[in-house]
Parts: sequence; C-alpha cells; structure tokens
Amino acid sequence: MDGVTDQLADAVQQVARRLRHGTRHRLAPLGLTPGQGRALSVLERAGGPLRMAELAAALRVVPRSATGVVEGLEELGLVRRDTDPADRRSVLVSLTDAGRGTLDELAEARRQTAEELFGSLEPPEQRRLLDLLSRLDTTAHP
Repeated sequence: MDGVTDQLADAVQQVARRLRHGTRHRLAPLGLTPGQGRALSVLERAGGPLRMAELAAALRVVPRSATGVVEGLEELGLVRRDTDPADRRSVLVSLTDAGRGTLDELAEARRQTAEELFGSLEPPEQRRLLDLLSRLDTTAHP
C-alpha cells in the first residue's frame, strides 16, 4: 500500500472501532451485542420470518455464527425459531412482540452513536461520506 491508502485503511479501521465501541456501550443496557442488534434490524427490514441461511447471508456471517446470535436473541425472548412448513429441514427466525418492542430502543442507541461519531461533519459532508462508503461497499470483493 502507498502512504495514502495505508492512512485510509487505518482511518477507516479507527472509525469502525469507535462505532462498534459506541454501539456496544449503548446496547449493553438492553442486554444486546452489536451483532444481535444488527440481526434484529435485518429481521425488521425483512418484514417477516427469514430462514437461518438468509439471515446469515444478510449479516455477512457463516450460518454457525448466525445460530449463536439467534440463540442469544431467543434466550432474551426477542426472536422465535420455527420449522419452515415448506421445508422441514429449514428453520425460520422471526421477531417476537418483545423483539419488535426493542426496535425503537435499538434505533435510538444507533442514532446516538452515529450522531456522536458523525455529528462534527456538516450534512453535505455526511452525504458525501455516505456516497463514498456506499461506492466502496458495492465495488468491494468479498
């Protein structure tokens, strides 16, 4: 890497670390990890049950990791696992009423963390950063 790309890599890693730490800190009172919070958000956006493999793909983790996340959420009463009636070998994961009730608190924790981190940027700078990061995400190789 040349000097600038090396600095970019370090800067992105540092910002990601701060974002994870802030999120972890704000989710702790809810008894959630950042990964569990992401899983709840994915399930909300899906609008209905997801197969475990679909959830893992959306989280960009291996199915075994998704299983651990779902088990933790199930213990908290935030999700439910059911056998897929269309394919008895598959498991469907869905939000419970308690899980849906947690979504507002989750959104507020994420908003506060993002505001703390990105609040020093003007709105046009935030939009530009979002555009650049989105472009990197869509052109990145796995």
